[in-house]
Amino acid sequence: MSTLLPTLEAAGTCAYDIVSLGEVMLRLDPGEGRIHTSRTLNVWEGGGEYNVARGLRRCFNQRAAIITALADNPIGRLVEDLMLQGGVDTRALVWKPYDGVGRRVRNGLNFTERGFGPRAGVGCSDRGHTAISQLQIGDVDWDRIFGAGGTRWFHTGGIFAALSDGTPEVALHALRAAKRGGACVSYDLNYRSSLWRDIGGQAKAREVNRALVPHVDVLFGNEEDFSAALGFELDGGAKDFSQLDVDSFRRMVTRVRETFPNLALVATTLREAHSATRNGWGAVCAGGDQFWQVPLREIEILDRVGGGDSFASGFIYGLLEGKDPGWALECGVAHGALAMSTPGDTTMASLPEVLRAMGGGGARIDR
Repeated sequence: MSTLLPTLEAAGTCAYDIVSLGEVMLRLDPGEGRIHTSRTLNVWEGGGEYNVARGLRRCFNQRAAIITALADNPIGRLVEDLMLQGGVDTRALVWKPYDGVGRRVRNGLNFTERGFGPRAGVGCSDRGHTAISQLQIGDVDWDRIFGAGGTRWFHTGGIFAALSDGTPEVALHALRAAKRGGACVSYDLNYRSSLWRDIGGQAKAREVNRALVPHVDVLFGNEEDFSAALGFELDGGAKDFSQLDVDSFRRMVTRVRETFPNLALVATTLREAHSATRNGWGAVCAGGDQFWQVPLREIEILDRVGGGDSFASGFIYGLLEGKDPGWALECGVAHGALAMSTPGDTTMASLPEVLRAMGGGGARIDR
């Protein structure tokens, strides 16, 4: 186990290896078509925080649970069924009474098209007044989830925190409860301008995230998050982290960790979008006076949504297994690349495939 992290509970000693807090939406996918011209839509479940728990369950065989809320109607029951198929424990799922038309509470929908070549992917969320945005601290039995022998790891993020005026308070309560219970805590900044635009924009995002990050051990982000969600501007005139040299990134992370000395590890994916289906993909991580990097390499993409979440689940798996952050970083990059080779938000990869990709295995048929 990395000495940078708090001591993790031993495997098999807790009810869960990973618990996530966040919204789970119904994703409506036009496949190879466009949202505005589609006549048929495939359905998946997905959500930034949930995807991490599901990835750890389905690919890495970790015991996973989700804290979320759904409106009690057939759409909510469909989302529940999809989560059950994903193997994620739903005992902490809160059902909110449905009013018949969704005036007071409803379930979130996420229309997502994948993009191809020069045509970028498109997402159109329909998630106002959702059940999870109305979650109250008293709705959840935090002592059961985070008490002694509860969970080894807790994960949440900036998407959940952006859903309403009340969700930052719930997130803060959960982070504190997880820490009291001895869990290692991770948080993905996951800045989405569409979520913050109507409630104060970047200024509000920075206010909320800066109040939550002091309770975190492992911080995830991408090339935009540290600036938009925390207010740490990139140096050297670069527009994103893919244009920064290693020394520039170290300086930026140093500023983050000086501001938040509680952070044991800071990890970010790197992406260069040559086209919707051809990206450079890599990652970097800093902790203590050490720095780890997986250089950008070109990958082909079928569906990029959820790639960062799958990176996080692979990275967390490595740390749960007692691997050093360099190994965990390689695992996260490999898992994220494989997850983006299949449709939907959530992973369809297996652990042997991840290990093969980490070892440089090619795409020859496996038979």
